[in-house]
This record gives sequence, C-alpha cells and structure tokens, in this order.
Amino acid sequence: MKIGIAGVGRIGLMHAENLGALDAVADILLFDPQPERAAHVAAGLGAKARAVADLDELMSACDGVLLATPTGTHPEMVRRAITAGTPVLCEKPLAATLAEMEPLVTEIEASGVPVVVGFHRRFDPATVAAYRRLRSGQAGSVYLVRAVCNDADPPPVEFVASSGGLFKDCLIHELDAVPWLVGQSVVEVYASGSVLVDSSFAEVGDWDNVVATLRFDSGAHAVLSAGRHDPLGYDCRTEVFTSVDTFAIGWDDRTPLNSLEERGSSVSPDAYRGFQERYRPAYLNEMRVFAGIVAGEAENPSPARDSLLSLRLAEACEESVRTGQPVRMDG
Repeated sequence: MKIGIAGVGRIGLMHAENLGALDAVADILLFDPQPERAAHVAAGLGAKARAVADLDELMSACDGVLLATPTGTHPEMVRRAITAGTPVLCEKPLAATLAEMEPLVTEIEASGVPVVVGFHRRFDPATVAAYRRLRSGQAGSVYLVRAVCNDADPPPVEFVASSGGLFKDCLIHELDAVPWLVGQSVVEVYASGSVLVDSSFAEVGDWDNVVATLRFDSGAHAVLSAGRHDPLGYDCRTEVFTSVDTFAIGWDDRTPLNSLEERGSSVSPDAYRGFQERYRPAYLNEMRVFAGIVAGEAENPSPARDSLLSLRLAEACEESVRTGQPVRMDG
C-alpha cells in the first residue's frame, strides 16, 4: 500500500521512518509546504519514499494519509481527505477548539471514512494490556488512578506560546487515556496550576506545573499531573489501584526515579530523555495499526468522537484553574 505524510517535521519524520519498517507499506509519499524539506527527507529514507509536489497529489495517490502539520491546518486537511475517501491518521488534536471540532466529528462520522486521532497512549503495549485487564474484569473495580507526565527540559518559549497550553498540549494525553482505561464517565474536574520553572510561561498565560483530579460516576478518582521540567529525565507513568490488583504502566529500568529505600534502585544513566524514546513501541504499533485500518483489517482504537472528551476535559481543567472551583461535566 501507499501511505502519504503531510508535514515532515520531527513527528512526520519519525512516522515515516516507522512506516518504512513495515512490509505492508510499499511506498511512502511525502508532502511539506517547504518542498526542499520533503525532498531531503525522502532522500534519507531510501527507495520506498518520494516527495510529491502538492497536497492534492498526495491525497489522490495514496491509500491512507497521515497528517503531521500544525493544528490549525487539521480541520481543512481532514475534510479534504474524507472527501477523497482516504483514511486518515491525524495528530492530536483534530481541531484547536470544541467549536471547530464538533462539526468536524459529525462530518467524519457521516463520511464513513476511518479517521484515527494520534493519541499514542492507545497504541502503547503496556497501556493496551492495562485496558484489556480492566475491560475483562480481571482487575476488579477501579479505586484510583495516578498519572504523571513530566518533560525533562522546558520547551522553547516560542513553542509554549503556540502550544495551546500545558493542559491541551501535554496533559491531554492523560485526559484521553485515563477515562479510556477506566471506562466510566467523568462527572467532575478540579484542577490547579502554578509557574515554578520559568516566568515566561506566565507571560503567555500558561502554567509549567499542573494537577487535575477527575471524579468518575462510580466515585473512583484519578489524580493527574504534568510538568515542564524533570532534572532526571522524561517521566511518564501511570499507577492503577483496584479492588483486586495494583499495577503500573511506564515503570521500568529507564524511569527517572530515585528510591531512597535500602534495597531501592537509583536512576539509570540511560533514563528516558523524551517522549519519542519513552513511547517508541507505541509509535511503531500506531503505524502497524493504521496500516491495518487502511487495509480494512483492523479496528480504530482512537476514533474522532473520543477526542471530543479529552478536549472538553482540558477546557474544564483550564476553567477550574481560573475560577478555583470544581467543574461539573454534563453529558
């Protein structure tokens, strides 16, 4: 099959490399607003890859298209793909606001064209194992979920200004994955945010450390946190406490965590430095699953409608920080 990629920056390049490792993918077509960049990336990927001149050519020539372009371009590009009948994997979010996303989701569902939203936690082997354990009833009923996601190093100021904020850029992955794991409706959100790392976050109306508490309809809770600086490395892990089990995702010999116990372990010199290292198996599996969806052989684990919830929760978190009050989630 032929898979097209629109946007060959850091994420697009990673996806192209992973697609190149799949036997099912015979050709990788690359488009970028900077044609010379697409040509350069194609040359580095080998015989499977070639650059195309424009987006229309990409849409018409490929069996599936992957969108790794800026968020503001997503709605138009998704619409072009579903009009062409081309299955899509779109990096999160589908759109920057609920006002944009809601009609887009309706159009996607009416089209019948598969659209996968790139929430990579849903493709992570350990997270999928946790999902199956919880859904099967093997783990009993959920009491509490705790999740943390900390960048090793703060991002550049120019990225922060255009990122959408810490809730929508970073914690939104937990706001997607944790309700998906728990399988219950979130009825209330309470959040708090601080600027502890760099005052430049406050200058653009953002926070560099946030905490959110979700209350589910059973009474179970999730406590989620995100931060822009962890001196030991990139730390992204989840702990699940249930009536019959306690288990963790993302806790291994590269997790940047020092134990002060006598028999505890010290942080590895090979601790994770970024999300691409930490979630390499997830990104590889994401491309395998997308190829299967394009071939009509796999189910979509991250449909467009699910991404509405994570954006609603992110906006509820922001409202809670601004008002200092919990936010009820209706419907």
